[in-house]
Amino acid sequence: MQNPVSITGISSISPLGINSEEIWSLYKEPSHRITFKDYIGNQVPVAKLNSKSRQEIEKLKEENPHYASLDDSVLFGIFAARNAIKEANWEKEFNFGINIGSSRGATGLFEKYHKEFLHTNQSSTLSSPTTTLGNISSWIAQDLRSKGPDISHSITCSTALHAVLNGIAWLQSGLSDKFLVGGSEAPLTPFTIAQMKALKIYASDRMVGYPCQAMNWNKTRNSMLLGEGAGVACLENGLKEDAVALITGIGYATEPLTHNISISTDAACFQSSMRMVMKTIHKDEIDAIVLHAPGTVKGDIAEYNAIKSVFGDNIPALTTNKWKIGHTFGASGILSMEMAILMMQHQEFIPVPFIEHKKHPKKLNKVIVNAVGFGGNAVSILLELPPKKQNDQK
Repeated sequence: MQNPVSITGISSISPLGINSEEIWSLYKEPSHRITFKDYIGNQVPVAKLNSKSRQEIEKLKEENPHYASLDDSVLFGIFAARNAIKEANWEKEFNFGINIGSSRGATGLFEKYHKEFLHTNQSSTLSSPTTTLGNISSWIAQDLRSKGPDISHSITCSTALHAVLNGIAWLQSGLSDKFLVGGSEAPLTPFTIAQMKALKIYASDRMVGYPCQAMNWNKTRNSMLLGEGAGVACLENGLKEDAVALITGIGYATEPLTHNISISTDAACFQSSMRMVMKTIHKDEIDAIVLHAPGTVKGDIAEYNAIKSVFGDNIPALTTNKWKIGHTFGASGILSMEMAILMMQHQEFIPVPFIEHKKHPKKLNKVIVNAVGFGGNAVSILLELPPKKQNDQK
């Protein structure tokens, strides 16, 4: 990176709620936000928005007649984006770019319209424009009246962190001064869940305690489960006085695949992305890593093997949020970033409650956030407290 990038606002909507105070309070609790829902006659563990958050989305749909026909993935993104620009004081700004991605896009609407087609051999007028992936960023741009470029993309589960990379590229090229980045996902639909079950990676409905066993290196069964939500961050080039956190390093890599869905046993892509993200600092400076850790047997241990390869015997404190809110696919990376920023702001490490943590950091000034997706595409982001806030901790 040419210089640090400031995060001047970050907001989300997820099973943890809609504001930072509520989200932080629930992160500190050892309980998860996973419930069981009936899908095609089966009880399936999922992480849904709570009733208060769902009411906010319903209110949003009533604001504008066009919004009633939009997929939840778009509505989640609009809601989070509004709150993010409010935190960043961008409400009177219009010259900013937008890149909000999604792994699956409009899954709910697509399934609805496809079912309709199978029954009638016809398709609704809005079936095409409301199910395109570009819908998310374009509708956020319409809602915020932004005048900059608006981009949508999908690179599976690392989508949100790739949006961060894209935003940084626009900023440091000089083509834009401000960029809104993130991810949104609404995957709690019958076909999406059936796809994950077909891969035999979904958590069992018979599991008790913590259905998602992310970071449990000794598990013998896959325990990934789906959650829904969106996260959006406001990026500005350089060190800003009002920054909530800085991005001071980026890493990315793609490894050759031997299987359609799994990375190598030592996650070569993660090794490369983590080494790249620490290009200008020593690995001993890293206080913690927020893992991708989807809850699958192979995925979790592969990332851990990569961390051991990079850090040797001095592994930083490790954590993840998948055990609490499930896997939100394309939104997961930005929700992990939000968790990391909250931990740094409060100088408090959030452990995974069902494992023994070998290290609890004394400070949280530099945190790596990891994400990877189908296709072996890894991204690592280095977050850092602004210098003034680091001095306040001393």
